Amino acid sequence: MSKFPSTKPILTITVQMKSLRLLFERNSSPAKTTSSSPKFKRPKPSSISNGSDSSQSSSSQDPLKTHFSSLIKSTETTLQLRQIHAQILRRHLSSSANLTTLLISVSSSLKSIPYALSIFNHSHHKSLFLFNALIRGLTENSHFQSSVSHFLLMLRHRVRPDKLTYPFVLKSVAGLGLRFLGLILHGRIIKSGVEFDSFVRVSLVEMYVKLEEMGFALQLFDESPERNKSESILLWNVLINGCCKVGDLEKAMELFEAMPERNIGSWNSFINGLMKNGDLNKAMQLFDEMKEKDVVSWTTIVNGLSQNGNHQKALSMFFKMLEVGLRPNDLTLVSALSACAKIGALEAGVRIHNYFVENGLRLNKATAAALVDMYAKCGNILSASKVFEETKEKDIRTWSVMIWGWAIHGFYGQAIRCFKKMMFSGIKPDAVVFLALLTACSHSGQVDLGLNFFDSMRFDYSIEPTMKHYTLVVDLLGRAGRLDEAMKFIQKMPISPDFVAWGALFCACRAHKNIKMAELVSEKLLQLEPKHPGSYVFLSNVYAAVGRWEDVERVRTLMQNQAVGKDPGWSYIEVNGQVHSFVAGDHDHKRAREIYLKLEEIVSGAREQGYMPETGWVLHNIEEEEKEDALGSHSEKLALAFALMNTSPGTTIRIVKNLRVCGDCHSLMKCASKMSQREIILRDIKRFHHFKYGVCSCGDYW
Repeated sequence: MSKFPSTKPILTITVQMKSLRLLFERNSSPAKTTSSSPKFKRPKPSSISNGSDSSQSSSSQDPLKTHFSSLIKSTETTLQLRQIHAQILRRHLSSSANLTTLLISVSSSLKSIPYALSIFNHSHHKSLFLFNALIRGLTENSHFQSSVSHFLLMLRHRVRPDKLTYPFVLKSVAGLGLRFLGLILHGRIIKSGVEFDSFVRVSLVEMYVKLEEMGFALQLFDESPERNKSESILLWNVLINGCCKVGDLEKAMELFEAMPERNIGSWNSFINGLMKNGDLNKAMQLFDEMKEKDVVSWTTIVNGLSQNGNHQKALSMFFKMLEVGLRPNDLTLVSALSACAKIGALEAGVRIHNYFVENGLRLNKATAAALVDMYAKCGNILSASKVFEETKEKDIRTWSVMIWGWAIHGFYGQAIRCFKKMMFSGIKPDAVVFLALLTACSHSGQVDLGLNFFDSMRFDYSIEPTMKHYTLVVDLLGRAGRLDEAMKFIQKMPISPDFVAWGALFCACRAHKNIKMAELVSEKLLQLEPKHPGSYVFLSNVYAAVGRWEDVERVRTLMQNQAVGKDPGWSYIEVNGQVHSFVAGDHDHKRAREIYLKLEEIVSGAREQGYMPETGWVLHNIEEEEKEDALGSHSEKLALAFALMNTSPGTTIRIVKNLRVCGDCHSLMKCASKMSQREIILRDIKRFHHFKYGVCSCGDYW
């Protein structure tokens, strides 16, 4: 089987473009549109046929046709539509262009495109209105290539497009990324005399924006008559959105301030653009200035804040939205749940889940997957599993987040069982599912099983592995101490290993104290990213682990000369519905003194249990007492002390950390769980650690 994608769609479009050019050249005289409406409004399925041929006009006077027309418009399912269609055929009314157009329009709105195409193909008289209904339906259901094909068919039938045709064809062209075809269409529109129609003008500008041809989009806007600019707020909004898309915030601001009139969409477009470009302060300022806010406004803010890493603020804004009485949409809910997942805000996530239940909201594929993901990443894998089991409609995304959940919690058996259930349900795995399976095997030391999954992905499902898959295999072999195999594997990869792949091997070298291989791998890391702090920190850690302090200082000096800084460790913890963050060595917290005193108490108690600070995790060749002080300021320890101070006995403690947990913190967490008789759930960058009764769920294999 060829690894190259099929060229058939590309060849088809190329042939279509040539045909289109020939047709345009053959019929270059200005087309007269059959529609006489002076001002365009977006047609609804029920109004597409207005003002068509004589059969359509007469239908308004035919009681039977009027009756069927009303039935079609009120149809809610494809089955009902088919039954009505059958009655139309029985009464020999299939020649009615009005009814046929309505059938196509409604079947498209019900997302039954094959049925719409069947109706169209069996129609003997293919009028402008029939073509318009089909092209619109195809476009709105993202069947862009078919939309363009039927536009070409329309020209072959010598049916002249009108101002209702072009907007949807332009959208399809933009969706396919066909710049050349877009230019040809633009020329045709000019010859047709509809370039200044409001909807056509907006669609042209929007096409150029989507094709990232901002020069053409701005030129079109500048050349637009004042009538277009004053009547169409949408024209301004589309252009502002385009400027934000390419990062030209200055031009976007200029347009925003010059608008003769703004609607909520104008504010939302600009705020969304600012969020996507990372200008949170300006976005929040504009949001506060808005006199009227709709659900899109709030969703833009919640999603934007979460996408920019300000998850606490995103959740705060979400709950404010509920307080003002606005009902969130699916994107709002998914964005809020994603924010909960990122910082481990389980209590906030439960509140959102309760909102679903209290308001009778039905879980769909997107919200169900977001809920499962939230519970899994907030450390409550049992609740994630319960939501998953209660979800009736499961797609590949829903299954993959559940398998991921089991994997990152170290339950490889459940991950495999979930995978098998997915297969039995008829859903084929994708690349993401195999990433989850490899992760599950890596965390549990199931090397041979993991290698089998890797081979199955390639040979049984023809899924080409990505760098992430190769990196996980390196990690799988490395964790198990099979370093020579890992090195051979990385050297034989068909794609050049990146920093992360070599980093996985480096971590394994450090864990198994293979200094010779670690030095070799470190050279590769420094070649790939000489400014990346990880390269230096990894090597320093290896030398420190075996007491080679001169080498540690040499690496640290090199790090300083290269002006490379180490990313600080931070941890989040949610206490009584409030998320608190701690940075390594943090003394800024208002209760810092109490926190450090509590930490001393924990360490003292742990020593009685046999705990000894593992000072090998500290890089400096300094006195043992100073090393212990350095270890004592790790962010997860500060979070633990704060939680023990502020939660009642028996409460599960959940901590989220941005880096991999060090061996010393891991040992202290085990002792703390035994002393406090509490379960401590720690999520680091790799996986979950469930500490209970002095034991960790990872079995010290991490």
